[in-house]
Amino acid sequence: MLLTHESCLRHDTGPGHPESPERLRAILQRLNTDEFDFLDWHEAPRVERQQLLQVHDARYVDAVLDSIPEDGLSALDSDTWISPHSGEAALRAAGAVCAAVDAVMAGETRRAFCAVRPPGHHAEPDHAMGFCLFNNVAVAAAHARNRYHLDRIAVVDFDVHHGNGTQTMLAGDRHFLYVSSHEHPLFPGTGINLPPGINNILNSPVTANAGPGELRRLYESELLPAIRRFGPQLVLISAGFDAHASDPLANLNLRAEDFGWLTRELVAIANQFANGGVIATLEGGYDVAALAESVAAHLHALAEGA
Repeated sequence: MLLTHESCLRHDTGPGHPESPERLRAILQRLNTDEFDFLDWHEAPRVERQQLLQVHDARYVDAVLDSIPEDGLSALDSDTWISPHSGEAALRAAGAVCAAVDAVMAGETRRAFCAVRPPGHHAEPDHAMGFCLFNNVAVAAAHARNRYHLDRIAVVDFDVHHGNGTQTMLAGDRHFLYVSSHEHPLFPGTGINLPPGINNILNSPVTANAGPGELRRLYESELLPAIRRFGPQLVLISAGFDAHASDPLANLNLRAEDFGWLTRELVAIANQFANGGVIATLEGGYDVAALAESVAAHLHALAEGA
């Protein structure tokens, strides 16, 4: 199952901005081929306000939507730019992941990929950050917990940047396990130390120039076993592909096939504990050719056994 919406292509971040519509356009062109004729395409709905309020402050939600300009560009911070279609795109991006949860829980599909933007994992409860308006994966995790009363929801974030907002929203809640592999030091500078008593967050920073061998050893020795011990009833993925060797915003050396390998490992865990339920939502990835190929490898791996 693939969820997307045209408004996500119309979210304009301005000339030269790395989080551009060309990212999503390249993905959709790659997927709209005979190679991916197995995909069931769906239009992403708008998120419900109450779904956003499960992780975001009401004043912040209103402030974001009220700040959408009628024309031109506006900045929520130095990195996060908005334009007339940005509000609709943000609502559809968060809505896509919640709709995917509903579809998986209803047995309509076992896997879903949300080809949406803006991304979400840097968005904090009360402010935008790092290109992100609403925290799509955290909204979906809270939706899965509150509507379906799942006891164990794993959120796996392999974006090269740490998902600071997701960590903030999930930390300390035993119903969630947040697992992140990310380059450090790198924006946003989090993902190292946790407050005492927080035991549902597993951050694994890696240094610049790490390659596939190091990442695979990290997952095989630490992260995948931790997810298995948790026994998730649903696996959510913050699917950022900016750990690719070609990405201009980071310094790791993964290739498309490495994202495919990791996705297959997560699917295997979901098959064991979660009736195969895996939902991924697009985060980073800023070399458009590498992004499209990495998403293709990710989708093939998601589809295996589905």
